Amino acid sequence: SSRTISLLSQLEKINLDSVVGESDHARHVTSKILHLVQSQEKTRKEMTSKGSTGIEVILSTLEVIFLSFCGYGFIVLHFIIVNCGGRRASVLVTKGGTQILLQLLLSASKDSPPNEELMVLLHTLLAKIGPKDKKIGVKARINGALNISLNLVKHNLQNHRLVLPCLQVLRVYSTNSVNAVSLGKNGVIELMFKIIGPFSKRNTSLMKVALDTLAALLKSKTNARRAVDRGYVQVLLTLYVDWHRHDSRHRYMLIRKGVLQCIKSVTNIKLGRKAFIDANGMKILYNTSQECLAVRTLDPLVNTSSLIMRKCFPKNRLPLPTIKSAFHFQLPVIPASGPVAQLYNLPPDVDDVVDESDDNDDVETESEIETEIDDDKDQHFKNDDIETDINKLKPRQELGRPIEELKMYEQFFPELSENFQEWDLVSKEPKPFVPDANLSGPIVVPTAGME
Repeated sequence: SSRTISLLSQLEKINLDSVVGESDHARHVTSKILHLVQSQEKTRKEMTSKGSTGIEVILSTLEVIFLSFCGYGFIVLHFIIVNCGGRRASVLVTKGGTQILLQLLLSASKDSPPNEELMVLLHTLLAKIGPKDKKIGVKARINGALNISLNLVKHNLQNHRLVLPCLQVLRVYSTNSVNAVSLGKNGVIELMFKIIGPFSKRNTSLMKVALDTLAALLKSKTNARRAVDRGYVQVLLTLYVDWHRHDSRHRYMLIRKGVLQCIKSVTNIKLGRKAFIDANGMKILYNTSQECLAVRTLDPLVNTSSLIMRKCFPKNRLPLPTIKSAFHFQLPVIPASGPVAQLYNLPPDVDDVVDESDDNDDVETESEIETEIDDDKDQHFKNDDIETDINKLKPRQELGRPIEELKMYEQFFPELSENFQEWDLVSKEPKPFVPDANLSGPIVVPTAGME
């Protein structure tokens, strides 16, 4: 414990002095800290305990000293965060680690070529702390680090050791709608399809991360339209059939589910649903689901396929006069002309419900820009469809019989018709109400003589 505190104090002193010649000394001190962290659980707990400044000192050292002289600092953070549990990732986020790592990533990307080992460590750390930081997508866009990971994937498609952590970071970035649109404009959709296809059982871990990233990107309607325009719906269906046929032992269920998630994201728009129907997707998912019913572990595939088919199946109004329904609701009177007659004269394979779900979503800046307005403003939203007039909401009560017929019952309910005011027997008129003078004023309770 005292040894760790001493080493951290030395690093803190180097940071305050910020002397260029002290970089070798900083590297020497961080190497000793790394040895203690790797060999002693007590040191790891001390570095991340409440009130400890260990993480802050390491981060400030990385920020002050040039990167190439302080590689041990990255290794220390990498070992603490990746190998020692997720709670310590939250500690790094609270200490401002996300901002520092993004700035270091931007600085390291200016080298030509970039240091591969350093890029792997940085992206691994960002992918680990990303889910703990809800604003990491906004921070990456503000710092200009959004396209760094994308460019690394573009130029290193065969280097799976580097591509895997980069895809994990892109998956975290893509949860932000603005980032997803920006990455889509820079060709990330085409890049993802190069990674996931054609079918191959090599590098399945990379395949799984790529599918998850693609599913997150396709939640953007702009990216979904781009995928439909390039014919990628047919590619996804073909890929799903290939995995269904070759995965006889059901070892790659997560990859098959990832493909279905991509199809589910694409079919959120009208063009995607139409492309799915045109590609015979309904028959493909129905047949594959039938074959998966016997295996209980494949229930997630059946459930997701059912959601997609229900979403894409043509919609019809009742009554259904076609063979699409097992029930036939015949109207008592069918007019010779009009909308009802037109409905009954439609051929069996016509969808009579116009899909207008996303006709107004062409402007991506309005539909997909991230809104940071507080939720409490939604409480002031006024729905014009809600009636607020109490008189209109009250049901109109109509008598079942005329009032003349009901007068015969007045003698049984005199309280409904008689006037119970006190009458003056002389003038035969109701007496005016006069309050009793004894009741006015405060009531005095006699207390004398009471025990």
